[in-house]
Amino acid sequence: MRTVTDPGDLAGAVRAARSEAGAAFGDAAVYLERRLTRPRHIEVQLLGDAHGTVLPFVERECSIQRRHQKLIEESPSPGVTSQTREAMETAVEHAAKTIGYRNAGTFEFLLGPDQRFYFIELNARLQVEHPVSELVTGIDLVREQLRIAAGESLTATGRAPRRGHAIEVRINAEDPARNFAPAPGLVKEFRPPLGPGIRLDTFVEAGYTVPPFYDSLLGKLVVWDEDRPAAISRTLRALGELSVTGIPTTRELAIQVLRSEQFASGRYSTSFLEESGTRLAVAAE
Repeated sequence: MRTVTDPGDLAGAVRAARSEAGAAFGDAAVYLERRLTRPRHIEVQLLGDAHGTVLPFVERECSIQRRHQKLIEESPSPGVTSQTREAMETAVEHAAKTIGYRNAGTFEFLLGPDQRFYFIELNARLQVEHPVSELVTGIDLVREQLRIAAGESLTATGRAPRRGHAIEVRINAEDPARNFAPAPGLVKEFRPPLGPGIRLDTFVEAGYTVPPFYDSLLGKLVVWDEDRPAAISRTLRALGELSVTGIPTTRELAIQVLRSEQFASGRYSTSFLEESGTRLAVAAE
């Protein structure tokens, strides 16, 4: 991706993007799209069966990210109005029915400050943040995928049920103070948090050596509570109980983000870490 603010820079940006795309994907085609300033990254989970039924879920907010990769997600979004939510779900339902979509999937959007939303892509698979949707709906997405593959009908229709608020924090083997550089090495201690409303999806244990060859994700801490303030509080408690020693991780940074006034108010965008990352990284050291 290239940002162009001056028409004179367009030709060079297109050449660079074509070169990278051709080398990475074997296809040098590029396209132009509007650049949004301080947008939110919003996505809508859905299920579609072989009988033409599409079930949209309440949206996930994915704007806390670095290098266009998500770090913290929550559902529902504090920045989506009820009117926009209905418009998004209606658009997703119509699109999925039009293409005969059959599977779990996610429609991703950018949301502007004016509540206008713009389609990014359809991910035809489960995503890392799918547990957020499971906790706020009570629907097991993997089970539903198996039922869809077996030709069965969805267990729910219309809109997925909604209850409470969920937050997911990705615990990565990265050093925020070094621009999120990968941090492979030996995990000396690993102690997960416990208690109601807390889910930790991980493969890590004490003595595990994080290799330098793969994605840096160590685990997904997912927390549910009755409302957003309670969910934030419970997530902070769970992060405080989580212990990962031996290598740098994003745990402390996540604590700083969740404690920030900007996150608490819900007034944040995809530029949040870009604008405050250095200050947060220093505080997390």
